[in-house]
Amino acid sequence: MRHYILEETNWNNVKNEKYEVAVLPWGATEPHNYHLPYGTDSIETAAIAAASAEKAWHRGAKIMVLPVIPLGVQNIGQIELPFCLHTRPSTQKIILEDIVTALYHQGFRKLVIMNGHGGNDFRPMIRELMPQFPGMFIALNEWFTLLRQSDYFEETGDHAGEMETSIIMHYFPEFVLPLEMAGEGSTKKIRLDGLNNKTAWSPRQWDKLTADTGVGNPHKATAEKGLKFTEDLTNIIADFFVELAKCDISDLYY
Repeated sequence: MRHYILEETNWNNVKNEKYEVAVLPWGATEPHNYHLPYGTDSIETAAIAAASAEKAWHRGAKIMVLPVIPLGVQNIGQIELPFCLHTRPSTQKIILEDIVTALYHQGFRKLVIMNGHGGNDFRPMIRELMPQFPGMFIALNEWFTLLRQSDYFEETGDHAGEMETSIIMHYFPEFVLPLEMAGEGSTKKIRLDGLNNKTAWSPRQWDKLTADTGVGNPHKATAEKGLKFTEDLTNIIADFFVELAKCDISDLYY
């Protein structure tokens, strides 16, 4: 039993412990090429949160990882795919506000949202919610942005590519089909240079972008690459958890 994982611990332990930081993993439910599960974003984010919390816990930080939210914002052309569960940002805000309300009235003042899905955007929600809950500190961690993929993987990509496949092979090898069954994760080019060079942004039309729902070639993925990547990643996140647990958020600036 891991007492820093809410779904595993019990009231007997919780009532006698003073937790300092709540962590909310948030993913999505959508196809991930042919070889990875629909819940990839959710289960990998929950696993990374748990591994980071474990490291922080052993350093004395009292962390509680909440159940992962598996409901993400999807792209045009992705919503129509069977069992791709699209959640509107306004719905996500209601869910988040309910969770923050519960934590706030229970006396908790430090929350980290750990986002594992690129379509989710929590920044405006955090800006809106924090003034409603005086003294509440809400931070956003997007783990997939913290390390350079090229330092760990040969092929880059942001959806079911080498990085995500390696992570799932490390944490959940039983959920990965043989890589010879995976699509190439190749994508069509965009005609607008302004989108390619980041002058402007627009959601990608998934059904026109990729044939196998993947973005990035997964065929060079290995569990060993996933282990190395997540080990370095969870060290960084654990450092932040420890730092936040110790910090007096009423005296944050100097």
